[in-house]
Amino acid sequence: MIGISKLYCGAVEASDPLRYGRDSSLLPSHLLQFSKDKRPVVVWNTTKRCNLRCVHCYAFAEGEGYRGDELSTQEGKGLIDDLARFHVPVILFSGGEPVLREDLPELIDHAVKRGVRAVISTNGTLITKEKAGVFARCSLSYIGVSLDGLSEINDAFRGVEGAFARAMEGIRNARDAGIKVGLRFTINRRNIDEVPKIFDLIEEEGIQRVCFYHLVYAGRGSKLIGEDLSHEETRRVVDLIMDRTRALFEKGGSPEVLTVDNHADGPYVYLRLLREDPERAAEVLELLRMNEGNSSGVGIACVDEKGNVHADQFWRHYSFGNVRERPFSAIWTDLTDPVMAKLKEKKKYVGGRCAACRWLDICAGNFRVRAEAATGNLWAEDPQCYLTEEEIR
Repeated sequence: MIGISKLYCGAVEASDPLRYGRDSSLLPSHLLQFSKDKRPVVVWNTTKRCNLRCVHCYAFAEGEGYRGDELSTQEGKGLIDDLARFHVPVILFSGGEPVLREDLPELIDHAVKRGVRAVISTNGTLITKEKAGVFARCSLSYIGVSLDGLSEINDAFRGVEGAFARAMEGIRNARDAGIKVGLRFTINRRNIDEVPKIFDLIEEEGIQRVCFYHLVYAGRGSKLIGEDLSHEETRRVVDLIMDRTRALFEKGGSPEVLTVDNHADGPYVYLRLLREDPERAAEVLELLRMNEGNSSGVGIACVDEKGNVHADQFWRHYSFGNVRERPFSAIWTDLTDPVMAKLKEKKKYVGGRCAACRWLDICAGNFRVRAEAATGNLWAEDPQCYLTEEEIR
């Protein structure tokens, strides 16, 4: 994640994480990406069931009636217990649509009581006032709602008419219950013109956070590879995100704005600041070095609905083991798997432009799943690095 508000707008200074010693068990949530020990944030895809049919779903979610072989409530609690002992700072309950799991409040409550921050990623359409109240009583920290545009555009992505209106109702219900709410937006050519409208929306609705995801070629999202942005389009949209975030800060707002899944954004923000504010640029470079770039297999992990452990939520085609057979903590620290061992030191193995790039230490070779999907080679350069040859040499 690249915090545009943190880096470009100065919402975080390099001294902020240093005050806590950069230990993930001590850092507040907004500084976790700067921890030095990189305990993984774990995305648990609790179910493959979903009430929508999103065209870019990385998890190949199924209909509401699908059951599959989900981890049971007790198995889930056992997973949470192990994650707590392993000092995982955050569990992100995802899906499919996690709200379809009847035991979701029980699982959230169990995580919170074990000292793990609980957040959910949802389409928002099922968050009634009653459910929002239940989540609030469980001390749920955050709800991230996926929107890929306003009404018609979002509904087209979700495959269900009325999804946008119902998601907005869910957002308001959660906000009224006192839960922090944010948006998750995946950028591609179908919705690039919606980015300014999303900024208008968060300002009008008082939404506190928005994450702009670069497209990853995984799951049903693989079919959108031909609709990904060109390098020039990506540069323009990242500039737009920076401009609109700065405008909100100048109005006195303080939303948290992030870009996700393209670590070239870090050097790009730095290079722009180097032209505009060299003093701030030096602070940003220090924060980017703390962040260390792509964290798949290190600071981010995924457990799917059947208990398979993956390097991140997009890496569903490769599993390191199953929590029904071994604890997550044992799987995550077992370096006998050659892929896991290399991911822990991925900067040694990336090739192409990445290997010689001056930003390798703060990007870590960008996104491996996208590189593999585009080239067939896990360690090839990421085709969506949009930095020019001049900028990387």
